[in-house]
Amino acid sequence: MVKSTGIKKRTAIFISGNGSNMKNLVKFSKIKNAPIKVDLVISSNKKSNAIQYLKKNKIYFKIFEFKQKNKDEIKIFDILKKKKIQLICLAGFMKILSGSFIKKFSGKILNIHPSLLPKYKGLNTHERVILDKEKYSGCTVHFVNSKLDSGEIIIQKKVKINKKDNPKSLSKKILKQEHLLYPKALIKILSKT
Repeated sequence: MVKSTGIKKRTAIFISGNGSNMKNLVKFSKIKNAPIKVDLVISSNKKSNAIQYLKKNKIYFKIFEFKQKNKDEIKIFDILKKKKIQLICLAGFMKILSGSFIKKFSGKILNIHPSLLPKYKGLNTHERVILDKEKYSGCTVHFVNSKLDSGEIIIQKKVKINKKDNPKSLSKKILKQEHLLYPKALIKILSKT
């Protein structure tokens, strides 16, 4: 159980895709003892299906396509300050944040990655895992540092790969586990604070 301090961390979620992990975190944040409150969503994709969901649920969001990364990061940092954001959850965010941005939020940025890190950092993890005939894959929630998918691991979940699995079926299986794992990671790190 989450130790309820009654104060939820003001959280921003960064997305690039359809936002299934974001929707899951929003749902989780509405549970009475959840340690987070979603105050902001940053999307790098103006065509994301998540935008409709954000409008419907009246969640404040901004779109930055990172065409001018430095300028966009400065603007994002200003919004984070205005909104008094205490935690950032990357959820399928396909842009790489600069080292200086990460430094400003050191220890307060989390990411979920669809592999058992440190194995299979970066993109196309499911294809690579199947190609290498791995018996297991999974997902990892970790702190973000300036190296890609290399921050301290918070929690992992192992998923068995069946002979019939292809990248798509494996992706579906792992995504289900991601939805369970991200809230667990938040409880793990925030029930201490």
